[in-house]
Amino acid sequence: MLIDHAKIYVFGGNGGKGCQSLCKDIFHRKGVPDGGDGGSGGDVIIESDSNLHTLLDFRYNQHYRADKGKHGGSNKKFGKTGRDRLIKAPVGTIIIDAETDLVIRDLDASGVRVIVAKGGEGGKGSAKLEEATPGLPGEIKTLLLELKLVADAGIIGFPNAGKSTLVCGISKAHSKIAPYPFTTKDPKLGVVTHYDETFVAADMPGLIEGAHQGRGLGDRFLRHIERTSVLVHVVDMAPIDGSDPVENYFKLEKELTEYGHKVNDKPRIIVANKMDMPGTKENLKRFTDKVSEKVWPISALKKEGLEDLIRIIYKEIQNVRKKEEEDNDQGWDEGPDR
Repeated sequence: MLIDHAKIYVFGGNGGKGCQSLCKDIFHRKGVPDGGDGGSGGDVIIESDSNLHTLLDFRYNQHYRADKGKHGGSNKKFGKTGRDRLIKAPVGTIIIDAETDLVIRDLDASGVRVIVAKGGEGGKGSAKLEEATPGLPGEIKTLLLELKLVADAGIIGFPNAGKSTLVCGISKAHSKIAPYPFTTKDPKLGVVTHYDETFVAADMPGLIEGAHQGRGLGDRFLRHIERTSVLVHVVDMAPIDGSDPVENYFKLEKELTEYGHKVNDKPRIIVANKMDMPGTKENLKRFTDKVSEKVWPISALKKEGLEDLIRIIYKEIQNVRKKEEEDNDQGWDEGPDR
């Protein structure tokens, strides 16, 4: 099960107390202040990990504390800094401050680290001040975590269009497949091999009319395709409910437009599925007459046309990556002089 929302509570470690101490000897009968500083508290850090794919762990463990700083000692001994608390989260996690509703960080790559609760500063000892001071408390925050899957290709379509069968056919993913709508309840990821290269395809749950407004949890599912490079729109050429493939195609395209977030700007590959079913050739001809984009006819169940489809998906992904690299290079060149 994909858990893509979580709330956690993080506590930075409190700073240790400064030491109030006097050193007396035969040369200093009144004593010389020699109290050391307290150690700072540890930080709470979140790090993105590409081996994680869900926020499920945060449902069972919601509280994360860093260690307190140790107290200072006599003879100017400094207290030890508290240990940091490291939390691992999936790539694609967005960290939001629940109090201000501001985004702290978008963990959009593996190995990204961000301090979400700083530890308190240690107190000053009497060697520095007349009166030693206590350590400061660490930060306390309530965080909202939202996960947006990171995939190269997002497989979208109406319920029962054959998306899960397609992903299982082109990858080693094992999505539940059944002849009824809404079999897929959560997005599933599959790694697709194209010669010596690979890309990640995400099997998205079926969308329905009104998805952009939240019908059928559509807004949550649509959020996951924001990070995909390419959208593969699977259209059922033999709908079991007797609906029109042409109308279904334009309805879903409208949902992408209404949702916004530049989802509709993503490159699209149109796939006509279930071409092994009776009557689909007539539907395909009518479909291609109405749709101006190139249409790729396949049978995901019979695994017909999948090699060509994998090739065109990979080619489109490479085009997107190349464009992103060119945009990044132009952005660097056009930056301010250093």
